[in-house]
Amino acid sequence: MKADKDKCIACKRCFPYCPMGRIQTYTRHDQIPGRVYIEIDQDACTDCGMCLRAKICPVTALFQPEEPWPREVRGVLSNPMIEFMGSQTPGRGTEEMKTNTEEMKTNDVKGTFLPGEVGVGIELGRPGVGAYFRDVQTVAMALMKADLGYQLAAENPVTHFMSDKTTGKLRDDVLGEKATSAIIEGKCKLERLPEVIKILQDVAKTLDTVFTVEVITKVPPVGEVPIVPVFKEMGLWYSINSKNNMGLGEPHYKFYDDEP
Repeated sequence: MKADKDKCIACKRCFPYCPMGRIQTYTRHDQIPGRVYIEIDQDACTDCGMCLRAKICPVTALFQPEEPWPREVRGVLSNPMIEFMGSQTPGRGTEEMKTNTEEMKTNDVKGTFLPGEVGVGIELGRPGVGAYFRDVQTVAMALMKADLGYQLAAENPVTHFMSDKTTGKLRDDVLGEKATSAIIEGKCKLERLPEVIKILQDVAKTLDTVFTVEVITKVPPVGEVPIVPVFKEMGLWYSINSKNNMGLGEPHYKFYDDEP
């Protein structure tokens, strides 16, 4: 995102709309002495488009230029209005594991997460912090190196940016890029979940950002939540967020033998 210096009047109305807080004023003396302009920190900017979509600029000075590769990956992960061509869906995650700050949910009707499996999402970054892809790679490679049977979600944008999906290695040209947040998605067997959590606890100490772990599982007909005993055994705090979608049609997959 950039500001047209010929239009900008430095009213600062856009300041509160930047999730990264990196829109600043500066003064140039080479053209009009004392004239104040807006400058957007291009390294910290994640091209989320929030300031532009707010339509708060009275002189329409804000604009989003067409970004070349690899910078374009910033908008793919940070701007929810951009459709990622790899999955044909907007946003950072797949339809089966959509995530954001307030909730996690599963819309799985096709058997992505089977009984005995858990979906594990690692959402790196937050507004005000962000995440560089080099930190995303660190987490992905730690998971894949541990040989825990963690299977990456093929449709997830981060997976598409990997040069080696067997190791979690990302393309070298994207490592210096930044997103408001990025999600590594995958799944493992329920019995391997403690090992996955332990890997994430260890790798968290090496990162220059924050992350949230989201765990998704099917709730059997009897109603118990299979991951609860795992977290209690590990002494971990957890928040059970759920969303029930009714009237969306019958699942395309029979999850349990006693289903009609």
